Amino acid sequence: MTSPLKILVTSAAGKTGLPVALQLLEQGFAVRAFVRRVDVRAEQLETAGADVFVGDQYDLGDMRRAMAGMTRAYHCAPTAPNGLHFSAVFAVAASEVQLEHTVILGQWLTAADHPSLFTREVYLADRLLRQAPHMTTTHIDPGWFADNYLMLLASAAHLGLFTMPLGPGDVKRNAPPSNEDIARVAVAALMDPKTHAGRRYRPTGPGLLSPDDIAATMGRALGRKVRYMNVSERMMTKALRANPPSNYSEAAVSQLAIYADEYRRGSFAINAPTDDVETVGGQPPEDFETIVRRYVAAQPELAPSPLRRLGAMLSFLKILVTPALDLARVARDRDYVQITRPAFCQDNEEWVALHVPAPGLDRRPA
Repeated sequence: MTSPLKILVTSAAGKTGLPVALQLLEQGFAVRAFVRRVDVRAEQLETAGADVFVGDQYDLGDMRRAMAGMTRAYHCAPTAPNGLHFSAVFAVAASEVQLEHTVILGQWLTAADHPSLFTREVYLADRLLRQAPHMTTTHIDPGWFADNYLMLLASAAHLGLFTMPLGPGDVKRNAPPSNEDIARVAVAALMDPKTHAGRRYRPTGPGLLSPDDIAATMGRALGRKVRYMNVSERMMTKALRANPPSNYSEAAVSQLAIYADEYRRGSFAINAPTDDVETVGGQPPEDFETIVRRYVAAQPELAPSPLRRLGAMLSFLKILVTPALDLARVARDRDYVQITRPAFCQDNEEWVALHVPAPGLDRRPA
C-alpha cells in the first residue's frame, strides 16, 4: 500500500539519489524523481513506480513545479559549480510549500573556510536550509565514497594497476561507504523525521582500508593481481583529461585534487568507521569486496581480452602525452571566490572541535 506522503528526490539519477528513490519506492512511499533527462536511469525509476519529473534543478520555476504537493525531500546538490545556487533555489521552493522535512547530503569535510570552494558552498547551504521556519532537517555527511575508487576498475582489470594520489600504500586512511548504504541512512531519516530531525550522520564502511587493501580487493574481485601506484595530483589530472569519466569537468577535478590532499592528511580516517549504517540504516554496512564484486558483475567489458588490454595500454600512453590541468587557471578562469585564510580540516579549530573528539560525535545535533 502506497503511503500518502509524497517525497521529492533531487538528483534522482545520481549516485545516491537513484538508490534513495528506489529504496523509498520499495517501502511504499510516493516518490517524485527529479532528473535532467530521460535515460535508462529515468526509465528504471518510472518502471519502479516513481513520478519522473524532467527539468532543470537550477531553475526556480522547474523546482517549484517539482516541489508542488511534496511533504518531504532528499536534497542532493551536485558536486559542481553553482551548488549554492542549487541549494538557494531548493530553499525558496521548499519554504513556499512549507516542506515538512528534508534530508541533506553534505560532506564530512564541510567547513566555512575550507580551501575547496565547493565545500565552503556545502557549508553555507547547510546553514541556509536550516533557516526554513517550518522545516526540520537531517544531515548526511559521508567522506570518500567507495565509488570514487571504482572509476579505475578498467585500469585494474586490464593493466593490474590502481593509480591515485592517496599517499603511501600501507596507511589506512578511509572506511569507504557504498552509495546504497548512504542511501539507507537517508531513507531511514526520510521515513521517520521525528527520530532523526536535527541529527547529523556519517555513513562509512565497516573498516579502515589502505590503498594496498583497495588494490588487493579489486584483484580478488577481478581474479588477477592488482597493484597500487601512488601518483601525483598532476598525473591524476592528466589521466582525467585523457580519459574523462561521464561526469568529468575541469571544475570538479580542481576540487578532487583538494580532497585528495585531505585524504593524504588523514581527515577521512578521523572517527571512522561509524555504526550509522547499521543503527540508522538498519543493516550492517557493505564491505568493500561486496561493493567491488557488484560493480564488476555489472560491467562485462572488464572481462580480460587481448583487444581490451591493448585499448587500456593505448589509454595509458595517451595519459603520458596529455597536458596536466592547471588548477590555478581553472579557479582563476571561473572567478572562484577566494578567501583570505583557507584552512584544511585538521588546521581548523571549529572543524576539529566538532569532528575529532568523543565517540557518538556523528549524531551530534545539526
